[in-house]
Amino acid sequence: MTLSNAACAALHKACFTMPRPWSETEFAGLLSMSDVFVICGAGPSLAMGRVVVGEAELLTLAVGPAAQGRGLGRAALQAYETESIARHAEVSFLEVAANNAAAIHLYLSHGYSESGKRRGYYSASDGTKIDALVLSKPLLWA
Repeated sequence: MTLSNAACAALHKACFTMPRPWSETEFAGLLSMSDVFVICGAGPSLAMGRVVVGEAELLTLAVGPAAQGRGLGRAALQAYETESIARHAEVSFLEVAANNAAAIHLYLSHGYSESGKRRGYYSASDGTKIDALVLSKPLLWA
């Protein structure tokens, strides 16, 4: 399944208020980079990442609100990791808002652990600053 840049932006807007959802132009710009890839799944769902010199970064993971709670986020995360390994990544990193309990639970249950914190990294719509947790996971080669 392939999503257009407009569909990616619409899904992102349906899923996120903080961090700010990405625009169609931002998706197009990211996807024009050779090291960036997107995995689209059912639901709809998507995982976007990049691999640079053996390190993968999960840029975003989104599951449509009506499809949440059905394992699609876990499937998208696994697909992202599989593609990262295929691109020779040895470790995966991501940032998640410290108040996003559902996402943190997903990542921790999938083998990620906290490796750092970015204080005040995200800004809520009311101006409140929210920390980002930096999570990482070694990727095992098959």
